[in-house]
Amino acid sequence: MSTTVVQLHIQDDQVVIDNGILQLTLTNPGGNVTGIQYNGIDNLLELRSPINIIGGVWDLNWSEAGSPGTRGAFDTIEGTIFKVIVENDEQVELSFARTWDPHSSPTSKHSPLNIDKRFIMLRGCSGFYSYAIYEHVEDMPAFNLNETRIAFMLSMDKFHYMAIADDKRRSMPLLEDRSPSRSQQLAYPEAVLLVDPVEPEFKGEVDDKYQYSCENKDNQVHGFICFDPPAGFWQITPSNEFRTGGPLKQDLTSHVNPTTLAMFVSAHYGGEDVVIKFGSGEPWKKVFGPVFIYLNSISDQNDALSLWDNAKEQMRKEVQSWPYSFPASEDFPHADQRGTIRGRLSVLDRYNSNEAIPANGAYVGLALPGVAGSFQKECKGYQFWTRADDQGHFSISKIRAGDYNLYAWVPGFIGDYRYDDAITITTGCSIDMGDLVYEPPRNGPTLWEIGVPDRFAAEFYVPDPDPMYINRLYINRPADKFRQYGLWERYAELYPNEDLVYTIGESDHRKDWFFAQVTRKIGDNAYKATTWRIKFKLDNIDQAAGTYTLHLALASANSSELQVRINDPEANPPHFSSGLIGSDNAIARHGIHGLYWLFSVDIQSAQLMQEDNTIYLTQARDTTPFQGVMYDYIRLEGPPSSSS
Repeated sequence: MSTTVVQLHIQDDQVVIDNGILQLTLTNPGGNVTGIQYNGIDNLLELRSPINIIGGVWDLNWSEAGSPGTRGAFDTIEGTIFKVIVENDEQVELSFARTWDPHSSPTSKHSPLNIDKRFIMLRGCSGFYSYAIYEHVEDMPAFNLNETRIAFMLSMDKFHYMAIADDKRRSMPLLEDRSPSRSQQLAYPEAVLLVDPVEPEFKGEVDDKYQYSCENKDNQVHGFICFDPPAGFWQITPSNEFRTGGPLKQDLTSHVNPTTLAMFVSAHYGGEDVVIKFGSGEPWKKVFGPVFIYLNSISDQNDALSLWDNAKEQMRKEVQSWPYSFPASEDFPHADQRGTIRGRLSVLDRYNSNEAIPANGAYVGLALPGVAGSFQKECKGYQFWTRADDQGHFSISKIRAGDYNLYAWVPGFIGDYRYDDAITITTGCSIDMGDLVYEPPRNGPTLWEIGVPDRFAAEFYVPDPDPMYINRLYINRPADKFRQYGLWERYAELYPNEDLVYTIGESDHRKDWFFAQVTRKIGDNAYKATTWRIKFKLDNIDQAAGTYTLHLALASANSSELQVRINDPEANPPHFSSGLIGSDNAIARHGIHGLYWLFSVDIQSAQLMQEDNTIYLTQARDTTPFQGVMYDYIRLEGPPSSSS
């Protein structure tokens, strides 16, 4: 540990914290990061960027109540009140606060929130921490919070190598390569084809920040490496409790510019369903963070890539240290103020087994009270998740005090579990839930099924990308093939004359079921709805029992309407319609899933025929290439048996 104490230098327009390892410079009283001096580098940040991120900033995107969609006005959160919270040899904590004032002209353009941004530096620590407290109080109007984050724009001259996972590391193109003179914009502004990059090695590649997105459960450390001198800049998130949407919610990490992000709230891969909507005077307070900005270095330039391994090790230390003991805000509860819950979850699927079986690998979590599955759209509260072991045992610790529901879902089974009663976590509590049993949706025996019920569409056929539109990082990587650009266009190439037909007992979902039911391009900006057919045989139709069930589990939906017809492709109205659903945009953004949907459709025996039958699945909306659904799993069940 460094023997240098933490020193604070306050000037009229800036504040500097120095612990002998790094020097952090923030605007006074704004609280934006304008300088990080480390390892002989005068500033790790970029202050001459042509984009809206300069240095390091907390910002948010908001809109007035009732505004449709997910886009609004960006609010770069400038503090108006600077305060020293802690100052001693071991630690400095600073506050840059802003109180919403509807009568003040400048702040009337700001989101109606009181915001307190905090920065912490510790003695001997190679980095700094940041968190913020957001509050909506009684006199504040209704509004929508679409996004909030911390964004750092790193030195464009220094940081060219990015790492977000062991198998997702690479040298990156330059921001200049994305300019109109050097690139061609593709179907949306974030994606460009590099046609004349500064470095020829990137020529012909697609650059798109969404290709580097990550699920919350895996999004713990990412950043960039500078080779001269060797130094790393890493964004470490030690807990998911303040993130939104549950463990499978996807979000941005690091990408070209070079930019690294700590995303707290966003509509990415969820759309308007995950926008936080506040009512007039609705009381709300939430702490986002702390997250850790970790800096590391090494003397041997040839060993610079080892900085990634060191960053992962530091991430593990930060996770073990959560919740941190040093934040001074009373709104951040320390370990002794939190509670624990444990139990065992089993699954009773009565048509597969007469006894409950352990919920092996179940995702189990606490979130604000709601209906089953509501956690994936819940964004105002805190969430705490774990995975059950092979016997279904689970334990969740370090839970903030409050009222929650316990939610779960089990890979291999459809639907969502919710424990009926609310659970109150108190300081120091240890709650044993005992044995819990989830009975997944089931009306009768399985006649046939397509796919695997795991909330992903990855088991279906993901085509090779068009050679014109590739990211070389994902070449020869079957598990990540879905991250390539433009796969939605391959559907019409593979099915030029008629739509997909899947025959039960003959077809293989891994080869014969396209990963997304998308529109068919029929001309410039012209698209056509698609209808997929499932053909199957029934030897004995149970006329007496009457009702069959078709379960349709969707891994994603984007501005779609899924219609089901039984043995009559022209039936009007259709036998079932989902109505307009979804806005997660996972098809365009290279996500193999978005939000999970489950529909259970009753089919009367009179609608079925002896021997040959066909189910027609139509995605009826057809104005863009990105309207469509990804299926997770489809199952047809026979009528209930009397023995069950």
